[in-house]
Amino acid sequence: MNTQAKAKEIFQQPVTTSVIRDGAPQGETAPRVVLVTGGTGAIGTEICKKLARLGHIVATTYRNEDKAKAWQEALKKEGYTFHLYKCDVSDFDACQNAVKNVIQDLGPIQIIVNNAGITRDATLRKMSHEQWRDVLTSNLDSVFNVTRAALNGMLDTGFGRVINISSINGQKGQFGQSNYAAAKAGMHGFTKALAQEVASKGITVNTVSPGYVETDMIMAVPEKVRASIKSQIPVGRFGTPEDVAHVVAFLIDDASGFITGANIAANGGHFMD
Repeated sequence: MNTQAKAKEIFQQPVTTSVIRDGAPQGETAPRVVLVTGGTGAIGTEICKKLARLGHIVATTYRNEDKAKAWQEALKKEGYTFHLYKCDVSDFDACQNAVKNVIQDLGPIQIIVNNAGITRDATLRKMSHEQWRDVLTSNLDSVFNVTRAALNGMLDTGFGRVINISSINGQKGQFGQSNYAAAKAGMHGFTKALAQEVASKGITVNTVSPGYVETDMIMAVPEKVRASIKSQIPVGRFGTPEDVAHVVAFLIDDASGFITGANIAANGGHFMD
């Protein structure tokens, strides 16, 4: 039996796990190898932690060595083991190499969470080409780069989950964020197209679009501005990184295989499409 056929046989078996699933019955979902891009940020960290608690093997990309190592050590003290891979996700070749290394070290990647992203805000009349290019390559090209590198492995094993973390501002736009809104809207276009290509192969592709989430970026906004934003959110609060991680965990579950090409808005009712 060749290597690809063996991998497919192993990863299609109904594997059970003794990990307690946040109050759910045991043995519902097989443990998988997960790659989360940008896992050291606030939302990425909670996604990594949530998926690790569900028994998955979690790898994440990083660019800043010191920050990543400190993050890894801090979470190790909490009982988490995460696998770090240095990678500029805007670089196609770097993503090819990172995915290859993850597969060599951990096994076939069956879940991707495209979470990496940056902002370079400015009104269009003041936006430089560099600000436009940096956001589009980091936020949108990265989705192609990472997914393209891992997709063949998913096709070989007959199972896959691709989750693209977009934004409410990709749905409604935002003043001073033409670059960011374009990239985040493009992510969902990618989701819908790829979902149609791979649906018959056991692979689902979905988008999560968080609203305003309590991160350092939001907390740095002046209190008056934060209060104004919060007043527009029907549930009366900002989201949390855990809220986003919960949606990701739902979408990657084996039982969520009938959901593909969807955009799940996790925004407290702030924007309803």
